[in-house]
Amino acid sequence: MTILQTIVLVTALAGAASVLVAATFSVALLAKMVHNMVSLSVGILLATALLHSLPEAFSMGGASPQLLFATLLAGLLGFFLLEKIALLRHDHHHEGDGHSHHHGHDAENAGRSGWMILVGDGIHNFVDGILIAAAFMADYQVGVFTAIAIIAHEIPQEIGDFIVLLNAGFSKTRALLYNLICGLAAVLGGVLAYFFLEKAHAAMPYLLVIASSSFIYIAVSDLIPQMHRRPHWAESLRQTLLIACGVGFVILLSMLH
Repeated sequence: MTILQTIVLVTALAGAASVLVAATFSVALLAKMVHNMVSLSVGILLATALLHSLPEAFSMGGASPQLLFATLLAGLLGFFLLEKIALLRHDHHHEGDGHSHHHGHDAENAGRSGWMILVGDGIHNFVDGILIAAAFMADYQVGVFTAIAIIAHEIPQEIGDFIVLLNAGFSKTRALLYNLICGLAAVLGGVLAYFFLEKAHAAMPYLLVIASSSFIYIAVSDLIPQMHRRPHWAESLRQTLLIACGVGFVILLSMLH
Protein backbone atom coordinates (compact mmCIF):
# COMPACT_ATOMS: atom_id res chain seq x y z
CA MET A 1 0.00 0.00 0.00
CA THR A 2 1.40 3.41 -0.98
CA ILE A 3 1.73 6.34 1.43
CA LEU A 4 -1.15 8.15 -0.30
CA GLN A 5 -3.44 5.11 -0.02
CA THR A 6 -2.52 4.75 3.64
CA ILE A 7 -3.29 8.42 4.27
CA VAL A 8 -6.70 8.14 2.57
CA LEU A 9 -7.61 4.98 4.49
CA VAL A 10 -6.44 6.21 7.90
CA THR A 11 -7.97 9.70 7.59
CA ALA A 12 -11.30 8.14 6.55
CA LEU A 13 -11.20 5.75 9.51
CA ALA A 14 -10.16 8.52 11.90
CA GLY A 15 -12.91 10.84 10.70
CA ALA A 16 -15.59 8.15 10.91
CA ALA A 17 -14.45 6.50 14.16
CA SER A 18 -14.66 9.59 16.36
CA VAL A 19 -18.08 10.47 14.93
CA LEU A 20 -19.50 6.97 15.43
CA VAL A 21 -18.18 6.68 18.99
CA ALA A 22 -19.53 10.13 19.87
CA ALA A 23 -22.92 9.42 18.26
CA THR A 24 -23.24 6.09 20.07
CA PHE A 25 -22.42 7.73 23.39
CA SER A 26 -24.75 10.67 22.72
CA VAL A 27 -27.73 8.59 21.59
CA ALA A 28 -27.36 6.09 24.42
CA LEU A 29 -26.96 8.58 27.23
CA LEU A 30 -27.81 12.08 26.13
CA ALA A 31 -30.44 12.24 23.39
CA LYS A 32 -33.40 11.97 25.79
CA MET A 33 -31.99 14.84 27.86
CA VAL A 34 -30.71 17.01 25.03
CA HIS A 35 -31.90 20.28 26.58
CA ASN A 36 -30.06 19.53 29.80
CA MET A 37 -27.01 18.35 27.87
CA VAL A 38 -26.70 21.71 26.13
CA SER A 39 -24.69 22.78 29.18
CA LEU A 40 -22.27 19.87 28.69
CA SER A 41 -21.88 20.90 25.06
CA VAL A 42 -21.02 24.48 26.09
CA GLY A 43 -18.20 23.21 28.30
CA ILE A 44 -16.88 20.88 25.60
CA LEU A 45 -16.98 23.46 22.79
CA LEU A 46 -15.40 26.27 24.82
CA ALA A 47 -12.71 23.99 26.25
CA THR A 48 -11.93 22.55 22.81
CA ALA A 49 -11.55 26.04 21.36
CA LEU A 50 -9.80 27.82 24.23
CA LEU A 51 -7.72 25.04 25.79
CA HIS A 52 -6.87 22.94 22.72
CA SER A 53 -7.30 24.43 19.24
CA LEU A 54 -6.29 28.04 19.90
CA PRO A 55 -3.16 27.18 21.94
CA GLU A 56 -2.19 24.72 19.20
CA ALA A 57 -2.65 27.41 16.54
CA PHE A 58 -0.59 29.97 18.48
CA SER A 59 2.18 27.45 19.17
CA MET A 60 2.76 26.84 15.47
CA GLY A 61 5.48 28.90 13.85
CA GLY A 62 5.01 31.29 10.96
CA ALA A 63 1.88 33.14 12.10
CA SER A 64 1.94 36.34 14.15
CA PRO A 65 -0.38 36.61 17.18
CA GLN A 66 -1.86 39.80 15.70
CA LEU A 67 -2.89 38.00 12.50
CA LEU A 68 -4.31 35.06 14.45
CA PHE A 69 -6.37 37.36 16.69
CA ALA A 70 -7.54 39.22 13.58
CA THR A 71 -8.56 35.86 12.09
CA LEU A 72 -10.45 35.02 15.30
CA LEU A 73 -12.27 38.36 15.13
CA ALA A 74 -13.05 37.85 11.44
CA GLY A 75 -14.33 34.35 12.17
CA LEU A 76 -16.66 35.54 14.93
CA LEU A 77 -18.00 38.37 12.77
CA GLY A 78 -18.29 36.02 9.79
CA PHE A 79 -20.45 33.56 11.74
CA PHE A 80 -22.52 36.48 13.03
CA LEU A 81 -23.18 37.54 9.41
CA LEU A 82 -24.01 33.96 8.39
CA GLU A 83 -26.56 33.78 11.19
CA LYS A 84 -28.00 37.16 10.20
CA ILE A 85 -28.40 36.00 6.59
CA ALA A 86 -30.11 32.80 7.78
CA LEU A 87 -32.49 34.82 9.98
CA LEU A 88 -33.33 37.30 7.23
CA ARG A 89 -33.98 34.53 4.69
CA HIS A 90 -36.15 32.64 7.19
CA ASP A 91 -38.14 35.77 8.13
CA HIS A 92 -38.69 36.57 4.45
CA HIS A 93 -39.86 32.99 3.82
CA HIS A 94 -42.55 33.26 6.51
CA GLU A 95 -43.54 36.87 5.81
CA GLY A 96 -47.27 37.08 5.14
CA ASP A 97 -47.83 33.33 5.34
CA GLY A 98 -50.77 33.82 7.68
CA HIS A 99 -49.35 31.54 10.34
CA SER A 100 -48.74 32.47 13.94
CA HIS A 101 -45.40 31.13 15.13
CA HIS A 102 -44.53 30.67 18.78
CA HIS A 103 -41.59 32.45 20.36
CA GLY A 104 -38.34 30.84 19.29
CA HIS A 105 -39.94 29.17 16.27
CA ASP A 106 -37.39 30.58 13.83
CA ALA A 107 -34.40 29.53 15.87
CA GLU A 108 -35.75 26.03 16.32
CA ASN A 109 -36.64 25.46 12.68
CA ALA A 110 -33.82 27.24 10.87
CA GLY A 111 -31.24 25.14 12.71
CA ARG A 112 -28.68 27.93 12.31
CA SER A 113 -26.38 26.71 15.05
CA GLY A 114 -26.45 23.21 13.56
CA TRP A 115 -25.20 24.35 10.17
CA MET A 116 -22.54 26.60 11.72
CA ILE A 117 -21.21 23.82 13.93
CA LEU A 118 -20.88 21.64 10.83
CA VAL A 119 -18.77 24.32 9.12
CA GLY A 120 -16.44 24.56 12.11
CA ASP A 121 -16.29 20.79 12.50
CA GLY A 122 -15.45 20.32 8.83
CA ILE A 123 -12.57 22.79 9.05
CA HIS A 124 -11.28 21.14 12.22
CA ASN A 125 -11.37 17.70 10.60
CA PHE A 126 -9.58 19.09 7.54
CA VAL A 127 -6.73 20.20 9.81
CA ASP A 128 -6.65 16.77 11.46
CA GLY A 129 -6.22 15.21 8.03
CA ILE A 130 -3.21 17.46 7.41
CA LEU A 131 -1.68 16.40 10.73
CA ILE A 132 -2.18 12.70 9.99
CA ALA A 133 -0.71 13.02 6.49
CA ALA A 134 2.31 14.93 7.77
CA ALA A 135 2.92 12.28 10.44
CA PHE A 136 2.73 9.37 7.97
CA MET A 137 5.05 11.16 5.55
CA ALA A 138 7.58 11.47 8.37
CA ASP A 139 7.26 7.94 9.80
CA TYR A 140 4.63 5.19 9.56
CA GLN A 141 4.58 4.44 13.29
CA VAL A 142 4.29 8.14 14.15
CA GLY A 143 1.36 8.34 11.73
CA VAL A 144 -0.48 5.49 13.47
CA PHE A 145 -0.02 7.04 16.93
CA THR A 146 -1.04 10.46 15.60
CA ALA A 147 -4.26 9.03 14.14
CA ILE A 148 -5.12 7.31 17.44
CA ALA A 149 -4.45 10.51 19.39
CA ILE A 150 -6.61 12.55 17.02
CA ILE A 151 -9.51 10.09 17.32
CA ALA A 152 -9.26 10.32 21.11
CA HIS A 153 -9.24 14.10 21.29
CA GLU A 154 -12.00 14.43 18.68
CA ILE A 155 -14.52 12.34 20.63
CA PRO A 156 -15.55 15.01 23.19
CA GLN A 157 -15.84 17.66 20.48
CA GLU A 158 -17.98 15.35 18.34
CA ILE A 159 -20.22 14.68 21.34
CA GLY A 160 -20.65 18.44 21.73
CA ASP A 161 -21.38 18.79 18.01
CA PHE A 162 -23.94 15.98 18.07
CA ILE A 163 -25.77 17.59 20.99
CA VAL A 164 -25.83 20.94 19.16
CA LEU A 165 -27.30 19.29 16.06
CA LEU A 166 -30.02 17.52 18.05
CA ASN A 167 -30.77 20.76 19.87
CA ALA A 168 -31.01 22.59 16.52
CA GLY A 169 -33.75 20.21 15.39
CA PHE A 170 -31.76 17.64 13.40
CA SER A 171 -32.94 14.05 13.64
CA LYS A 172 -30.45 11.50 14.99
CA THR A 173 -30.00 10.07 11.49
CA ARG A 174 -29.37 13.46 9.89
CA ALA A 175 -27.01 14.48 12.70
CA LEU A 176 -25.01 11.28 12.24
CA LEU A 177 -24.96 11.58 8.43
CA TYR A 178 -23.82 15.21 8.37
CA ASN A 179 -21.22 14.57 11.06
CA LEU A 180 -19.84 11.68 8.99
CA ILE A 181 -19.67 13.89 5.91
CA CYS A 182 -17.75 16.50 7.93
CA GLY A 183 -15.49 13.72 9.22
CA LEU A 184 -14.52 12.94 5.63
CA ALA A 185 -13.03 16.44 5.38
CA ALA A 186 -10.04 14.78 7.05
CA VAL A 187 -9.51 12.77 3.85
CA LEU A 188 -9.45 15.96 1.80
CA GLY A 189 -6.97 17.52 4.21
CA GLY A 190 -4.76 14.43 4.09
CA VAL A 191 -4.71 14.23 0.29
CA LEU A 192 -3.98 17.94 -0.16
CA ALA A 193 -1.24 17.74 2.47
CA TYR A 194 0.33 14.84 0.59
CA PHE A 195 0.70 17.01 -2.53
CA PHE A 196 1.08 20.47 -0.94
CA LEU A 197 2.36 19.84 2.59
CA GLU A 198 4.27 23.10 2.99
CA LYS A 199 1.34 25.29 1.93
CA ALA A 200 -1.15 23.22 3.92
CA HIS A 201 1.02 23.48 7.03
CA ALA A 202 1.24 27.27 6.67
CA ALA A 203 -2.56 27.55 6.56
CA MET A 204 -3.17 25.31 9.60
CA PRO A 205 -3.00 27.97 12.35
CA TYR A 206 -5.59 30.11 10.57
CA LEU A 207 -7.89 27.14 9.90
CA LEU A 208 -7.73 26.13 13.56
CA VAL A 209 -8.60 29.68 14.63
CA ILE A 210 -11.59 29.82 12.25
CA ALA A 211 -12.85 26.46 13.53
CA SER A 212 -12.41 27.69 17.11
CA SER A 213 -14.37 30.87 16.32
CA SER A 214 -17.37 28.75 15.27
CA PHE A 215 -17.29 26.76 18.53
CA ILE A 216 -17.00 29.93 20.63
CA TYR A 217 -19.71 31.77 18.69
CA ILE A 218 -22.23 28.93 18.92
CA ALA A 219 -21.60 28.38 22.63
CA VAL A 220 -21.86 32.07 23.52
CA SER A 221 -24.54 33.32 21.12
CA ASP A 222 -26.86 30.31 20.84
CA LEU A 223 -26.42 27.79 23.65
CA ILE A 224 -25.76 30.00 26.69
CA PRO A 225 -28.82 32.23 25.98
CA GLN A 226 -30.93 29.04 25.92
CA MET A 227 -29.57 28.14 29.34
CA HIS A 228 -30.47 31.59 30.71
CA ARG A 229 -34.13 30.91 29.90
CA ARG A 230 -34.14 28.42 32.80
CA PRO A 231 -32.93 30.61 35.68
CA HIS A 232 -33.99 28.46 38.67
CA TRP A 233 -31.33 27.76 41.30
CA ALA A 234 -31.42 23.98 40.90
CA GLU A 235 -31.26 24.26 37.11
CA SER A 236 -28.43 26.81 37.29
CA LEU A 237 -26.42 24.51 39.55
CA ARG A 238 -27.00 21.58 37.18
CA GLN A 239 -25.90 23.73 34.22
CA THR A 240 -22.72 24.82 36.02
CA LEU A 241 -21.81 21.25 36.94
CA LEU A 242 -22.40 20.01 33.38
CA ILE A 243 -20.25 22.82 31.94
CA ALA A 244 -17.50 21.82 34.38
CA CYS A 245 -17.88 18.18 33.31
CA GLY A 246 -17.51 19.17 29.66
CA VAL A 247 -14.37 21.19 30.39
CA GLY A 248 -12.97 18.39 32.54
CA PHE A 249 -13.65 15.82 29.81
CA VAL A 250 -11.57 17.82 27.30
CA ILE A 251 -8.78 18.44 29.82
CA LEU A 252 -8.62 14.75 30.75
CA LEU A 253 -8.28 13.56 27.17
CA SER A 254 -5.77 16.32 26.45
CA MET A 255 -3.64 15.11 29.36
CA LEU A 256 -3.83 11.53 28.10
CA HIS A 257 -2.95 12.76 24.59
